[in-house]
Amino acid sequence: MLRQIFLSLFNSQNVRRTDTGDGNGSEPRQLRTITIQDLQRLLNSRSVESPTDYEEDSDADDDDEIENVGEWHHPWFPPHKEPQQLGVELLMGGEFGSVSSKIRSRRNKRNISQMILDQSSRPRGAIFRENMISELIPNTNGTAVASYAANVYCGQFSKDSSFYYTCCQDFRLHIYDMTSPPSPYMKRQRNLRRSATGVWDDSDRNHDTTLKILKTIQGYTGRWTITDSHLSPDNERMIYSSISPTVYMTSTLDSSVTQTPINFQDPNQRQRARAHWGWDEDSFGIWSCRFSADGNEVVAGGSGQIFVYDLLADRRTVKIIAHEDDVNSCCWADTASGNVLISASDDTFLKVWDRRSLGASQKPSGVLVGHTEGITNVSAKGDGRYIISNGKDQALRLWDLRKMCSSEDFDNGANRDYKLRGFDYRYGHYPKPKRAAHPRDCSVMTYRGHAVLRTLIRCHFSPAETTGGQYIYSGSADGKIHIWSLDGRIVQVLDRSKTSAMTFDPSAEECILPNSTHSTVCVRDVSWNGNEPVMMSAGWDGGHSLSKSVVARHEWRGLSKMSYGLEDWMEKQNVERDERATRTRRTLRIPGAFDVEEND
Repeated sequence: MLRQIFLSLFNSQNVRRTDTGDGNGSEPRQLRTITIQDLQRLLNSRSVESPTDYEEDSDADDDDEIENVGEWHHPWFPPHKEPQQLGVELLMGGEFGSVSSKIRSRRNKRNISQMILDQSSRPRGAIFRENMISELIPNTNGTAVASYAANVYCGQFSKDSSFYYTCCQDFRLHIYDMTSPPSPYMKRQRNLRRSATGVWDDSDRNHDTTLKILKTIQGYTGRWTITDSHLSPDNERMIYSSISPTVYMTSTLDSSVTQTPINFQDPNQRQRARAHWGWDEDSFGIWSCRFSADGNEVVAGGSGQIFVYDLLADRRTVKIIAHEDDVNSCCWADTASGNVLISASDDTFLKVWDRRSLGASQKPSGVLVGHTEGITNVSAKGDGRYIISNGKDQALRLWDLRKMCSSEDFDNGANRDYKLRGFDYRYGHYPKPKRAAHPRDCSVMTYRGHAVLRTLIRCHFSPAETTGGQYIYSGSADGKIHIWSLDGRIVQVLDRSKTSAMTFDPSAEECILPNSTHSTVCVRDVSWNGNEPVMMSAGWDGGHSLSKSVVARHEWRGLSKMSYGLEDWMEKQNVERDERATRTRRTLRIPGAFDVEEND
């Protein structure tokens, strides 16, 4: 077997041929450096397996093999370029914002100035923000507003978008005031940082920002990093997890530094001492945590388990052995009852749990089957029906809980996974899969184009207050921020490799930067402001920058900030809307009906 490995390594070297004029070419070989990834790929390949190994695993399906190798960002399944019928039906169904505004937009009758004028002349009624700004999508590559010497794993707006917070690998939590505009950048001197309030502070030398800092919290040191965080509904408390059995809760806006531990271990394990190499063998780690709608409970997921903790009773009330692998993400399905839980795991499945039936059975109420690799993040729309998930199969999927697979069907064959053997998303390469989805796929829509590699990339619905939730967005390991319409099309891609430096004004005209060849930014988390078309993205800088992470602000730029003129913009908008209207009429046309041209 070792002979085969080294022979394969030798054959994998670059062979450079130099042809002469008479057609006879010399073939000098130039050996390149052997990487750990090369060795791992060969060890995991069947081509270097011994006959004994192959026979022992002969009953395994050969569909699980890694068939082909390409670039890590290679789109094996390209994104949709045309609206998909199921997505259009969802958009026009009334569950994702106002239908009338979408109809006016598709018919090219959307006039914001006229809407405001008409509203001022009416005796009563209100105009909704969604009707005015639902089509204003952040369209700039952004300007840096904060930098850190540690990787940022979480970055989100508060529910009212009054502040923004980040959680870093150095276990620091930073809270910024978003009601104040960014201040002009001032270069630090002698490793001191001048905050937006004008006060010099050397307690956080590795943090630089143009935002007004409300609070910096030094969290308790856990394992590796802060993996997840969440705000209470009133924005006054924050919880964070760090791959330990304890989630910590702290206040956000007051001066208190008190942090309350929320221990999810069994009572008889809480007094056990830590072993030399970490926690004892019966311990586990929490990867994800979420407040309930009333802020009185916390759901958490970790090493194949999910839990619910009652903050008022100060005790754990639910413990479920939920998955066969790590639970990377969990959430509540709705913002009202707090009875339905969602867990997403590396075993490729999402499971739906109803607390009202857990007493009779520890089985899930249903399973969402579709991903072929582990799931990095799950996010709920909040209506108890729709959720989205990011998968390591490079797919973002939209789910309807009413169409989930039953526990009986899951146990009778749908529980089989179709993972690629040897694939590890952390190394930044996704081999060509055999399948685009699980054979029992029950997802409603699939969105592609991004790279879910290197870390647990997150995805979210757009704000319901301003867009009706009709967009879905995600970070990406290739440095792009992808925004999809619910109908499947990518409507905007923001490039973090072209983000302007902190010395630039975020509201000024965007600078056209040259393509970067040495920097690869990994965008782990993105957040959309609920009051205005502004995004904040947290990206890891893979270049030669002194900062490991940079948070950028992405705005929607009007015509005065864009590189094209009014005529070009109007022509582009009219063409796109005519095309959308034509596709919509063709999709929703009633059989036997006559085509009637509208006289506008």
